[in-house]
Amino acid sequence: MKKKVLFMVSSMNIGGVEKSLLSLLSVIPNDRYDITLLLLEKKGDFLEYIPDWVKVEEATWYDKIKPIIMQPPQQTIKGYYQNKEYKKIPTFIYSYLLSKQLDNRYFYYNQVFKSVSKKMDVYDVAIAYQGPTDIIDYYIANKVNAKKKISWVHFDVSNHQINKKLYKKLYDKFEKIFVVSNEAKKQLIEKIPTIDRKAEVFLNIVSNNLINNMSKKSIRFNEEYKGLKIVTVGRLSREKGQDLAITVLSLLRKEGYEVRWYCVGDGSDRKEFEMLIEQNNLRNDFILLGSTPNPYPYIDQADIYVQTSKHEGYCLTIAEAKCLQKPIVTTNFIGAYEQLEDGYNGFIVKCNAVDIYKKVKYLIDNSELRNKLTRNLAETNLDTTNEVYKLFNYIE
Repeated sequence: MKKKVLFMVSSMNIGGVEKSLLSLLSVIPNDRYDITLLLLEKKGDFLEYIPDWVKVEEATWYDKIKPIIMQPPQQTIKGYYQNKEYKKIPTFIYSYLLSKQLDNRYFYYNQVFKSVSKKMDVYDVAIAYQGPTDIIDYYIANKVNAKKKISWVHFDVSNHQINKKLYKKLYDKFEKIFVVSNEAKKQLIEKIPTIDRKAEVFLNIVSNNLINNMSKKSIRFNEEYKGLKIVTVGRLSREKGQDLAITVLSLLRKEGYEVRWYCVGDGSDRKEFEMLIEQNNLRNDFILLGSTPNPYPYIDQADIYVQTSKHEGYCLTIAEAKCLQKPIVTTNFIGAYEQLEDGYNGFIVKCNAVDIYKKVKYLIDNSELRNKLTRNLAETNLDTTNEVYKLFNYIE
């Protein structure tokens, strides 16, 4: 009989967590597992890439609680008053103030989720895949009936704010915590020591063959441009550091380097970055390409790949650039030293514009060094699809 497995994420927007989930689903055999994917909101450009044998559901209850979680408490109270739901006001205020006083959001989420019914289906394993995300972890912990429960941590908790008391309580209800890098696991255990024996590293699935095949798709990518092309992939946001990239390119152009920088991705800070591009007179040199489910042709045609992130749990785009054997410069976020050997198959620098600039300039000036990095990557086994057996072994 097939094992029933539930995965839960917020949506299928283009992002690292969603991409890693698709990679994981691609190596799960559908003759052994009955997979359901539960989305808070059924939207996103990655929806069409979900295997057709995976059952996709939407959390219909989320519309009801989303405003309560996202808006100020005063607005929630006002809404209760306007809808004449007077009985809800005292308990809401009490749970909110108690959570604030004790610095424990568990009481608050108990109140918020009171109207949310338990999921009727029974699963062999239920997985809160987008951890740490309060809503998803709480729902899997308290509203899903499963023999085993897993929380999957993708973020660097030293930079990703979590309520320690809430998560200590939630993680008591999970049998396993998968974390995407050794350093991220270490940081998580430092914050919540009680999960030490439950935590295990599970690297994001990266299929070398799949990435190389997808990179061959034909695209228009300024073939007539004769200078060097730098590519960065990631959501347009301050935490991904594209503001640093703009400064670096400005310094390179002022020194007369013939180079263009292409950013694949979109996000909330696009307008801000567009203004920075204008202010630095880089309209023709720093190109925001927008988001695409397949960034690999752009990485494949780059001369240098640069990751400017200020923090990551595990950087999937670096793994992908390694598969495509690109010379890489990355900032020293958590997990970077697990992905690259500094000076051998890439360079790791401090997270500031000056250090990134110096190393990128060094690579531009040294074509033989770029070739050496590429050769070293070609000799490295970069495929991590065997990681999936950690999940199989745990389910079985």
